[in-house]
Amino acid sequence: MSGNHLVILKKHYIDKAICGLKTIESRLSKTRREYWRKVRTGDKLFLKESSGPIRAVAKVRKVEYFEGLCASKIDGLKRKYNQQIIGDDEYWQSKSDSRYCVLVWLNGVREIKPVRIRKKDWRAWVVLSKKEDFGLFNSKF
Repeated sequence: MSGNHLVILKKHYIDKAICGLKTIESRLSKTRREYWRKVRTGDKLFLKESSGPIRAVAKVRKVEYFEGLCASKIDGLKRKYNQQIIGDDEYWQSKSDSRYCVLVWLNGVREIKPVRIRKKDWRAWVVLSKKEDFGLFNSKF
């Protein structure tokens, strides 16, 4: 069964995903997050602009998990994947002490009519459930 995820991104990353330049979404963190090992091939992603509406939907084509990272391993991820991640030097510098990484290959990114939802917390990725779906399960995306 496919999962559904709400993924919060800065505007310029959503723009790059919509036009096909950004084909991998990366999440690096010091600790395991809610979505750790819960993102799978075929899952649906709702791409929401930070402090803005949901602007696109996509499917997960592939996902890879990395743990036990150090600065040199992160640098290796940057060298290998940054052309698809489109992270600037500031992004990679801010993630240099991360221990975990999830790389999500995007497929079929499709811009939609913007949809506003009521989300008031700071989570940048939400694994959607019947209890917490922000009304998206009944939408026609």
